[in-house]
Amino acid sequence: MSDSSPAADPIGFDDFLKVDVRVGTILRAEEYPEARRPAYKLWVDFGPEIGERKTSAQITKHYTLDDLPGRQVAAVVNFPPKQIGKFMSEILVLGFPDADGEVVMIAPTGPVPNGGRLY
Repeated sequence: MSDSSPAADPIGFDDFLKVDVRVGTILRAEEYPEARRPAYKLWVDFGPEIGERKTSAQITKHYTLDDLPGRQVAAVVNFPPKQIGKFMSEILVLGFPDADGEVVMIAPTGPVPNGGRLY
């Protein structure tokens, strides 16, 4: 069952600019057995300006630990850190739900420099 909710209310361009979506490369991934739902811990490199950030992601349906290092992903980098169980999440990796509601991550179709901002 996918999330096909109606479109959100219109926003201004200044509102869009408040959400800082950047591209980064996953450096490493680990199991997160303490998570309530199956998840991995990810460490993502966003280049020299932002650096390395970590998060947990419920992406175990479509990705294995071996698939993830070296993969580029899109993430929101300006949310405040959030405690997820015993792990502090610093970013939100972005994705879309598949037909079963499982996350398929967003990524550029070709290599781009880490830290590039979505526009």
